[in-house]
Amino acid sequence: MPITGLTQIVGIIADPVAHVRTPQMFNAAAQHMSLPAVCVPFHVPPPQLGVWLTACAGLRNLSGIVVTIPHKEAVLPFCDVVTDIARMVGSVNVVRREHDTRRWIGGNFDGQGFVAGVKAQGHTLAGKRVLQIGAGGAGKSMAYSILAEGAAELVIANRATEKAVALAAQLKRAMPEASVRPGEADPRGFDVVVNATSVGLTDDSKPLDANRLDAGTLVCEAVVREGGTALLKAAAERGCLVHRGEWMLRGQIVEIGRFLGFELDASLIGDV
Repeated sequence: MPITGLTQIVGIIADPVAHVRTPQMFNAAAQHMSLPAVCVPFHVPPPQLGVWLTACAGLRNLSGIVVTIPHKEAVLPFCDVVTDIARMVGSVNVVRREHDTRRWIGGNFDGQGFVAGVKAQGHTLAGKRVLQIGAGGAGKSMAYSILAEGAAELVIANRATEKAVALAAQLKRAMPEASVRPGEADPRGFDVVVNATSVGLTDDSKPLDANRLDAGTLVCEAVVREGGTALLKAAAERGCLVHRGEWMLRGQIVEIGRFLGFELDASLIGDV
């Protein structure tokens, strides 16, 4: 549909922003479905986050804002209300504005999007031993959803060990029956390995030693990179199953769209 004065705007903020793929994917679905909406990227440096949100508060045709690196935790104090998952993980990946009350409502669909993508590709997390690398904004939500899916065990590794320890303890308080602990980034013996960091986004670095991957392990990415990441390429060479980051992004876009009032058909979401 053409952009008109009735078009609703969905923003996405990041720093940097050139790598984001949400606009292309969201806009393809909106176009196919004749939805009067467009997703636009905004490059917002961290020092300008508060000023930018304040400036956007009065835009009546702004449906909401997708939030990505490095703002997922920083945007939380600006929210008047957050969903239960966002509150528990301390991270937000989308906000919408209630224009009548002038409140920012924050939600987090990283984990739900990841699980939806895994299921869409015919995989399951129930009963699996899972190693997750990363305990940041996306990783917190992903870890929660992995446990909610019935993983037999979740081990969280992070470069800053204290973050992995804190997240494991937080999840254990929220889900006392779950088997979750901090650990090392050693993928041997795991059914599923998940990269929940940004490592590999701009170069060929890997979040772990791929030579230690067992053949048959499902290796999942949160990173969306054209041609795949170095981790996925190395995993494929080791005989692993690989799960690309765009499948998580597809799931996220459906959930984010619903949060903002748009029912998107996942089959119509564009490619990265």
